[in-house]
Amino acid sequence: MRTNHLQLWMAAAVVGGLGLLAGCVVEPSRRVAFQPVVVQTPPPAEPVMVPEDYAWDGYEYVGLVGDQYYYLGAGNVWLVCEPFRLERFHGWERGHPDWHAHAVRNIQYRRDARGHEHPRRDDRRDGR
Repeated sequence: MRTNHLQLWMAAAVVGGLGLLAGCVVEPSRRVAFQPVVVQTPPPAEPVMVPEDYAWDGYEYVGLVGDQYYYLGAGNVWLVCEPFRLERFHGWERGHPDWHAHAVRNIQYRRDARGHEHPRRDDRRDGR
C-alpha cells in the first residue's frame, strides 16, 4: 500500500509541477553575444600623378614619377602600371638603358586617372 501512495504522490507532484509551469514563458538568456566589429580602413589614397616624360616601349607609353611607373591608358589618362606591364617595361628597359635621355616631354597627355588636367610642374630649362 505504501508503494501505491508513493506512486500517487509522485504522479501528483509531476502533474502539479507541469501545471505550474504551463503558464510560464521561458525566455532565452538576455545576454547578447557581441561579435567584435572589424573596421576596414581604406587603403591610403594613391597620389594622382602625371609623368613629365614618357617613352614608347613597343606596346604603350610608360612614364615615371618618383619610383612609380604609369602607363597611358584608354581616354589618354595615366594609370599605375600593373605588375605584368612593369615586367614587360623592365624587359624593354634593359635594352634601352638611356631611355630617360630620349623620353618624350609630356605636353599632350596631361590627364590623370580621375580625369583632371595637370599643368607641367618641372622647372627644367634644357629646352626639351
